[in-house]
Amino acid sequence: MSRLDSFIRRMTAQRECLNAAAPQIAEMPGVILELGLGNGRTYDHMRGLFPERDIYVFERKVAAHPDCIPDDDHLFTGEVLDNLPVAAARLGRTAALVHSDIGSGRPETDVILFGQLVPLLNSMVVPGGLVLSDQKLPADDWQALPLPDGVAAERYFMYRVGA
Repeated sequence: MSRLDSFIRRMTAQRECLNAAAPQIAEMPGVILELGLGNGRTYDHMRGLFPERDIYVFERKVAAHPDCIPDDDHLFTGEVLDNLPVAAARLGRTAALVHSDIGSGRPETDVILFGQLVPLLNSMVVPGGLVLSDQKLPADDWQALPLPDGVAAERYFMYRVGA
């Protein structure tokens, strides 16, 4: 599979998982967390899916399209592991949905990152909230959810956070 085909498959999986998550959290109050802004495409899509919700974005260094950059009150710039505790102190356990797209593509690095990420997310996601990720997350107490039709196994991951 070419890198272009892989990218298209990942973006399609991402969109389908976000679209599937929207009705699952429709009646659940809470904010949205976007881990990794990139060029802002996913953030822009989430603004359309969740127009009434606050979306807080975490990005190491912002380089997104100017129309897809959140205001300063909704943007945490720097290392995600440094900023999630700051956000948790400010927001509490109020996240109905987390979307994470911060994998480095280096398994030896990612296993450490995600091992540290999961406990931080546990302190921020409401019981029953969802976490979507392009990487498998080491969260034994989260329920892995079935992927939408057309999304290949292991291409994306959807979890429901327990009580």
